[in-house]
Amino acid sequence: MTKLSPTTSPFTIQPAERMNGLPTQFFATLVRKANEQIAAGHDVINLGQGNPDRPTPPHIVASIQEAAANPLYHKYPPFSGFPFLKQAIAQRYKEDHNVDLDPETEVAILFGGKTGLIEIAQCLLNPGDVCLVPDPGYPDYWSGVALAGAEMAFMPLREENNFLPDYSQLNESDLNRAKLMFINYPNNPTGATAPASFYEETVEFAHKNGVVVASDFAYGAIGFDGQKPVSFLQTPGAKEVGIEFYTLSKTYNMAGWRVGFALGNREVIRLINLMQDHYYCSLFGGIQAAAATALTASQDCVTELRDVYESRRNALYTALASIGWHARPSQGSFFSWLPVPKGHSSQSLADLLLQEAKVVVAPGVGFGTHGEGYVRLGLLSSEERLAEAVQRIGKLNLFG
Repeated sequence: MTKLSPTTSPFTIQPAERMNGLPTQFFATLVRKANEQIAAGHDVINLGQGNPDRPTPPHIVASIQEAAANPLYHKYPPFSGFPFLKQAIAQRYKEDHNVDLDPETEVAILFGGKTGLIEIAQCLLNPGDVCLVPDPGYPDYWSGVALAGAEMAFMPLREENNFLPDYSQLNESDLNRAKLMFINYPNNPTGATAPASFYEETVEFAHKNGVVVASDFAYGAIGFDGQKPVSFLQTPGAKEVGIEFYTLSKTYNMAGWRVGFALGNREVIRLINLMQDHYYCSLFGGIQAAAATALTASQDCVTELRDVYESRRNALYTALASIGWHARPSQGSFFSWLPVPKGHSSQSLADLLLQEAKVVVAPGVGFGTHGEGYVRLGLLSSEERLAEAVQRIGKLNLFG
């Protein structure tokens, strides 16, 4: 064996430039800080992350247990997934939103919705192209744009505009280079929902500017006060200009199962399937069978879950009002978006609540510059724990 001489330079790994351009993973820092407090023996109430706290419904679990024994699913699945799963999501969209989808040409199966959000940017964007991104917004939108070597132009979401983007305020030079845009309602992090009129405006905007719309509908099943969230695909002309991403993670508490879909424009679906042909050989067939069960069986579990989140939301805002922390109640999703008190930034408040109250919240600035001034709380603990978290915060006397 040849040994390195003392003068030989050590072998080094040189990462590709795209790796150096990736954004910092915001939630990794959040988790690290929380884990430090837990390791020190503190009782931490973590309201900072978006990980569903309830188990997958038993009938879905039973379905994968049965499917796992089926030899058919021990082989490679079809590259673009089993037709029965695509048919199931098409059936669900027809029943829930009266949207017609061709299972073969207008549905792509994803390894979770996040994967599709990354892939669409790589399918459509070249270096120098622009992607319109909500601010505040889900940070993983940024990741796909960075991997494509493209640029972002941010669409501010302001409370005075109901956390909807104002397309008339966008820069003309950005619009001239824009090829893709993300929208997300019910919204993470603000908890806002969008009316049908907003989607009509979005379709018109996309047509006029030649921009593909990527609607992130991850929280599409979670709307409050009797208001059902509107799907982008319900809008006339939507499939001509874009697609929608849907996931089973939130609707059925299946976050760890990694099942999502891209739905809509045939050419964009073709491109996503083409890219995935080079990355994957679709999901394990047993998971696909259980996912089809989730979509086609009784939806009572979805109604029950939505009711749980609404009850938690109501309990949280009642408790917040009792300590003087006032905010507009969320309209959907399982998040609450709260203004920080005077004298604090979103990060300083988050750090204070973790250090002094042992409560984890997500600082709004982690979702974009227009997230400054807010923190995000998840409705992912019991009503009792939510009330305890607010009680701990109240003892800090931050709200007069």
